Amino acid sequence: MASLWGGRFDGPANPLFRKLNDSLTFDYRLLREDLIGSIAWASAIHAVGVITADERARLIVALQELIEETRANPAAIVASGEEDVHSWVESQLVKKLGDLGKKLHTGRSRNDQVATDLRLWCLSTLRTLAEQIRAARSALLDVAQRELGVILPGYTHMQRGQPILFSHWCLAYFEMLGRDAERFEDAHWRTARSPLGSGALAGTAYPIDRAALAHELGFEEPMRNSLDAVSDRDFVFEILSACVATALHLSRFAEDLILYCTSEFGFVTLSDSVTSGSSLMPQKKNPDALELLRGKVGRVLGAQVAMAVTLKGLPLAYNKDLQEDKEPLFDAVEHLSLSLAAMIPVLEGLKVNRAACAAAALGDGTILATDLADYLVTKGVPFRDAHHAAGQATRLAISTGTPLHKLAIEQLRTVHALIGPDVASWLTIEASVARRVALGGTAPDRVREALAAARAAINAG
Repeated sequence: MASLWGGRFDGPANPLFRKLNDSLTFDYRLLREDLIGSIAWASAIHAVGVITADERARLIVALQELIEETRANPAAIVASGEEDVHSWVESQLVKKLGDLGKKLHTGRSRNDQVATDLRLWCLSTLRTLAEQIRAARSALLDVAQRELGVILPGYTHMQRGQPILFSHWCLAYFEMLGRDAERFEDAHWRTARSPLGSGALAGTAYPIDRAALAHELGFEEPMRNSLDAVSDRDFVFEILSACVATALHLSRFAEDLILYCTSEFGFVTLSDSVTSGSSLMPQKKNPDALELLRGKVGRVLGAQVAMAVTLKGLPLAYNKDLQEDKEPLFDAVEHLSLSLAAMIPVLEGLKVNRAACAAAALGDGTILATDLADYLVTKGVPFRDAHHAAGQATRLAISTGTPLHKLAIEQLRTVHALIGPDVASWLTIEASVARRVALGGTAPDRVREALAAARAAINAG
């Protein structure tokens, strides 16, 4: 079929220009949305007298046939050589309906059409990502429940800081992904605004009921300015920003587990199903799934940066630069979705080495130095003085080669005279975590409460 804009031009387009310009190789992903939007548009132009009821019915039947014909493999339309998904749809309508197929575009521009298609695609994608985040959070809760009671070291600066429950670690990522879900939900609210009926830039010349059209397509309302409607890609940048935040959290999650499954840590063992071996070293079991989760953030972040650079300095209204919005978005969403899906088998196959975790959590006992300071505070010692004394006790333990929790009372009294035999009940990892009873702490009772609340939130949907 001839191009949709060829009347002004004499002669065919340069093949290199076609290669640069044509977008069907990637915007075929918008086929379903383009067809759905076209069905709604057929009703809209019928309502203002552009087409008859019979013409509307025939157009809708043909569009619905195209939905069914392409449902299994929308990518097959790429072989047609059409310029874009809109051109392909119109060419098929002309084949099915003759000149009636040419009437559908009345009052509509590819500018408001593609903006509508992309927003519809994003709304569907946001729902999918939200469900995937929910599934990943549920998997974290399953592991947290299964491993309740396991104690391991908590780290700052990658140095052992204080003992925590492994379930508390799981809940930290549960909270991160919860914020990610909120970001996608927030993006959904702003994406659900319809550009359709804005024309190329100035609005349509036909008295279309844009509010009714928006609601028919599942949008909250129509966009209020035609210039903004056809040129806005804030929603793409916002979705990509939410994707980056989620990918960053998955990367941190992956890095923790990559460390925890090393021989040096030995806290967890990954399932064979998410690891690989070495072509040279037979003993290797590499955490490839986690490394790829960690690595994907670079790709997603690159998409966000590409979108920002594309938008920077664009004049109103539509510019062909905006065609560069789709490939980064499609790629980022595809790989984030894959990462979220892969997180679940990683968690399901995770085995926690409780003995190794407990041994590391206690270590030489210096991880309990804060507890020693807290003990002295109960004796009336100002915290800063108690902190200093606990630091001296740590140095004594290191210099004598004696674990902090095994120093004799006489040794401990050299750093502070108020230390008595009751200090022993403070210097265990179980007692340490049990004392963290404030909201958000790692005490078993608080973690159980947090698990119950988290599960209720997930079940509530």
